[in-house]
Amino acid sequence: MDKERLAYFKDLLNDKLGTLLQEAEKTVSGMTDEEETFPDPTDRAAMESDRNFLLRIRDRERRLILKIKSALERIDENTFGICEVCGEEISEKRLKVRPVTTLCIDCKTREEAKEKLESQ
Repeated sequence: MDKERLAYFKDLLNDKLGTLLQEAEKTVSGMTDEEETFPDPTDRAAMESDRNFLLRIRDRERRLILKIKSALERIDENTFGICEVCGEEISEKRLKVRPVTTLCIDCKTREEAKEKLESQ
């Protein structure tokens, strides 16, 4: 992949990383600032349910942050866009949709088919 395309993906990944880190910071500061008391147990349960949902989302985002950092390392190591299984180039179309991917579409399809068979 040429340097211009690598720079494009690096900027894309850094922008996404910055957004995710900002959201994580808002969540942390929002949870430490809250000192709400709820006289109604239903209101408290609803708030705790909302908080649990938000924490699940942030956990998914945390895992995405790790994948983004890994993709940025691959850019620095000039291995970005190369399938980890077959060693072929991952299509640019696939990388635009999922820039953290490590598998080409063929290898990912085979992996998903294998997982589907194992789960049956």
